[in-house]
Amino acid sequence: MRKDTKTIFNAKTPANSGKLSILARNSLCWKDRDFALSVLWGFIFLFVALVLNYAAGIYATERASNPVTDIILSNIPTFDVDGLFVYGTVVFWGFIIFLCVAEPQRTPFIVKSTALFVCIRSLFISLTHIGPFPTQITVDSNILAAFSFGGDLFFSGHVGLPFLMALAFWKDTLLRNIFVYAALFFGVVVLLAHLHYSIDVLSAFFITYTIYCIAEVIFKKDRQFF
Repeated sequence: MRKDTKTIFNAKTPANSGKLSILARNSLCWKDRDFALSVLWGFIFLFVALVLNYAAGIYATERASNPVTDIILSNIPTFDVDGLFVYGTVVFWGFIIFLCVAEPQRTPFIVKSTALFVCIRSLFISLTHIGPFPTQITVDSNILAAFSFGGDLFFSGHVGLPFLMALAFWKDTLLRNIFVYAALFFGVVVLLAHLHYSIDVLSAFFITYTIYCIAEVIFKKDRQFF
C-alpha cells in the first residue's frame, strides 16, 4: 500500500478508526492500487484453492474406503441439525463479509489466509480416503453440496475456518470469543449430525494454528496492515 494510505490506517486505535466512516475507509483503500491488486491476487488464489478443493473432494469420495468406528459417533444418536449446519455457515460468512466491509484493510489477509487454508485442506483430503460415517445426515443445500462430497472429511473446514478467524482477530477480545465459540459450535453440530469423525474436529484446531503461522510469514505485509 502507498505510504499515505498506511499513515492514516496505522494510527488505527479504535478511537481513530471511528473518525473515518465505512464509506471513507473503503474509498481510501480501493483507490490504492497496491491494495486493489493485493485483493485481486487474493481472490485469484482463493479461486484456484476452491478448484483444488473440488478436485480433491471428488478424488477422495471416489476412492473412499469403508467407514470406521468412532468413540464419539458410535456412542451418540444422530441428530437432525441440518438447519444449524447450513444457516450457521451462511451467517458465519455473512459476518466475515461485514467485517471486511467495515474495515477493508483486513480483506487481503483474510482472503489469502482462507485460500491457504483451503489449499492445505485439499492436500489432506487427497491423502485420506475414509468413508463417511454410515448414519450421517443428508445436508439439504445445493450450495454446500458443491463444496462437500462426503469423502472430504479430514480435517473439518467448518471447525477450522472459524478458528482461523479467531487467530486472525486474536487481539480483539470480542471477535476472538465469537469465532472461538463458532468453531466449538460447528464442532458440536458436525458431531451430532455424524458429518465428521471426532479426529476431523479435534485435529482442525492444531492444523489450523499451523496454517495461521504459515500465513503470517507468507502474507507478512497484509498481516501488518490488518
